[in-house]
Amino acid sequence: MKRTITVTGTASAKAVPDLVTLTLGVETRRETAGQAYDDAGKAAVAVAASLREAGVTDVDLRTSGLNLRADLVWVEGQGQKVAAYVASTNLQVGIRSHADAPAAIAAAVAAGGDDIRINGIEQGFADSTLVTTQAQEAAWQDALARAEQYASLASARLGQVKSITQEPVHGAPIPLGGMVRASFSAEALPVEAGESSVTASVTVEWELL
Repeated sequence: MKRTITVTGTASAKAVPDLVTLTLGVETRRETAGQAYDDAGKAAVAVAASLREAGVTDVDLRTSGLNLRADLVWVEGQGQKVAAYVASTNLQVGIRSHADAPAAIAAAVAAGGDDIRINGIEQGFADSTLVTTQAQEAAWQDALARAEQYASLASARLGQVKSITQEPVHGAPIPLGGMVRASFSAEALPVEAGESSVTASVTVEWELL
């Protein structure tokens, strides 16, 4: 039976991100369920319209999540009572230019007023093929270097590759901030690009000669 060696190589590649992904929420609290639902819809439409005016295309706007609930409070001697009704929905926004991001976010905040929430912002790649390829090639070289080192320690050398297993590629977007209740006059805040990374991992089995 031939001896083999199995090694996992891991590496990351970095590049300047070209896609800002913004998660916005619209939340209304009103006396009736119908009013909360209607006002949430109006606010969501206004926010989406402001983003389109700022240059965001329809393909980069996606509504996710819709919730309508009663906000209950405990009243001594009466039990639970409905204090108000809360309607909420989320909007995923892709902004393909960092230069446009501050103005687009400010426009959305202004359009949503007190009903808008900023639930998060991440930076990544519209097409990660190039940076992913770089990470995979670096992971292979890492695996090869490790295998050659171990083979040398075992007084052997590498033969043919027996198997290759590619692990899932992981991106590392840059999360910025948490939920913000935007009850202020909206001004454009800077969105710095920085760098985002993609990590690749590959497991390779070689024969030992």
